[in-house]
Amino acid sequence: MACLSWAILSTDGDMAGTTLELAALTKRYGTTTAVDAIDLRVPADTYCCLLGPSGCGKTTTLRLVAGHESATVGDIILGPANVTDMPPAKRGTAMMFQSYALFPHLTAIDNVAFSLKMRGVAKAERRAKAMELLRLVDMASYAERLPAQLSGGQQQRVALARALITQPQILLLDEPLSALDPFLRVRVRAELKRLQNELGISFIHVTHSQDEAMALADLIVVMNGGRIEQAGAPREVFNAPKTAFVAQFIGGHNVIVTERGPIAVRADRLKLGSSASAPRRLSATVRSVEYQGTHLQITLAAPDATELTAMLSEAEYDSTPVRPGETAVVDWSDRDVHRLSADA
Repeated sequence: MACLSWAILSTDGDMAGTTLELAALTKRYGTTTAVDAIDLRVPADTYCCLLGPSGCGKTTTLRLVAGHESATVGDIILGPANVTDMPPAKRGTAMMFQSYALFPHLTAIDNVAFSLKMRGVAKAERRAKAMELLRLVDMASYAERLPAQLSGGQQQRVALARALITQPQILLLDEPLSALDPFLRVRVRAELKRLQNELGISFIHVTHSQDEAMALADLIVVMNGGRIEQAGAPREVFNAPKTAFVAQFIGGHNVIVTERGPIAVRADRLKLGSSASAPRRLSATVRSVEYQGTHLQITLAAPDATELTAMLSEAEYDSTPVRPGETAVVDWSDRDVHRLSADA
């Protein structure tokens, strides 16, 4: 992507460096609670990913911040302003929808310039600003094309430029990479992170992809059942999950119930031995062995039917190979154990 200072686009002064705070934010639909009294602080200039399974409340939270849903209870504070009851256009946020929602009859440049047209900005000025945004997302050469003449990745970039032209204090993205093929998804997520760093504004990005959140976020917010299970830096959440749900959803962990309560052990820290060796922890039945190139993934069933996963290097596997149907001894080091909340 081309480099472009946010100040070049600004006519109202620099709007970067704004903190978002949610205080006891709640959304109910009749008897259903979609977002349940969540508290969250997103510091200025942060890439924040709301992560969780379908129905966890992450998209509803995003729509509450955008003003496309009204809060039942609680507050949304952007910088010094309580924007809870403000209409979307007054909040200082911009939302990029999952479907991109480009106008099919408008060219890329006119799609980007549309909001400025609605504000009465002169044609030459709004098209000049739209072209600056298209350069920023490396789409200037496609300015006169209609959406139908663009690939999914190109439409995504036009939608991003259209959201940015309003000079938001925070950009809201609803699963923006879900329609892209895996190769393009990796490329575009790197561009999103680079763009966020360059502009110096916060991005709030909804995703159900753990890999996407890990790659992008400064702050990961794991949601479940309308509540925040854990919020923190990616390495913190991955290495020190607080609950069984976080340990399992974030991936790479086994949740094991012991006499002292539930523990999490990373899959790459489990060790396997043959059934002839003396068990130090437990024995389990091998369900599958999958070669993944950089490692082998072994799925096992513990005596209590808990599913375990071990990730072994080729050398580790070759030293003690196991096959489906065999019994293997499962072991781990005490230093690799992370205790979870007992009520998780």
